[in-house]
Amino acid sequence: MSLGPGREPVAQWMDGRSAARSILAELSVTIGELAAAAGHPLGLAMLQVGDDQASVSYMRAIARCCSAVGVGHQAVVLPAATSPVQLAEALDALATNSAISGVIVQLPLPPHLRATLLAHMPPDKDIDGIHPLNAGLLAIGDAQALAPATPLGGMELLRRYDVPLQGARAVVVGRSPVVGRPLAQLLLQADATVTICHTRTRDLASLTREADILAVATGHAGTIRADMIRPGATVLDFGVNYVNGQVSGDVDPEAAAVASRLTPVPGGTGPMTNAMLVRNLVHAARRQLELS
Repeated sequence: MSLGPGREPVAQWMDGRSAARSILAELSVTIGELAAAAGHPLGLAMLQVGDDQASVSYMRAIARCCSAVGVGHQAVVLPAATSPVQLAEALDALATNSAISGVIVQLPLPPHLRATLLAHMPPDKDIDGIHPLNAGLLAIGDAQALAPATPLGGMELLRRYDVPLQGARAVVVGRSPVVGRPLAQLLLQADATVTICHTRTRDLASLTREADILAVATGHAGTIRADMIRPGATVLDFGVNYVNGQVSGDVDPEAAAVASRLTPVPGGTGPMTNAMLVRNLVHAARRQLELS
């Protein structure tokens, strides 16, 4: 990576691609065993409303990931004009389909469909942790919760790179229900001391400079500058932004000259999301078999 004059990268890159490959290789054995016990391959349903091309691309990536480990997959694509009743029918059909072990829904949905999604998403197949039941279980620290895949991937990278969590000061920048909030809950469960920051936070830099672990999920390129990072901190960058035709994170590249560990964009937290979706699918399938 090219930094400013006189600045050299010191950060260790937390390689999400290699970690994801390792996780999927480990899971493939379990997937085969569960498929044999169920009498059919594990199945993932991906539901999308509308034709957003970013969502289409993401579903293709998930499909490739599933194919690589022997998980069946199907796309359920509904028109943009889908009504609440139609969405409810689609979700209810997936809930009762024994060949489907996990369901993910591409977000965001049109606002008039949000209540229907939360009411009809089957919580036992909710492998991205959006159902209120799973969010509530996560909030109280229950191990039965299916947590959102993206923050789970960040936590897995911290563990694989031996980042001390117990007693660490963690600062999460971003409070979305799919990354920032669940990540804060997971860090709390790992005995970190957690601060959540957001767009209304005053003097953001004074808080981020206190972080041993700084996690950034704002959706805005360059939210965190190098001078906002404590030297030696570990930085998780969940951002995916497109600037001048190139992918960039929420953290300025100059952070590599300050942090001790840093996730690259692309290739850091992104690949881990798909691996964690498959891991959650395995957990969900196992529970469904136990209850059948």
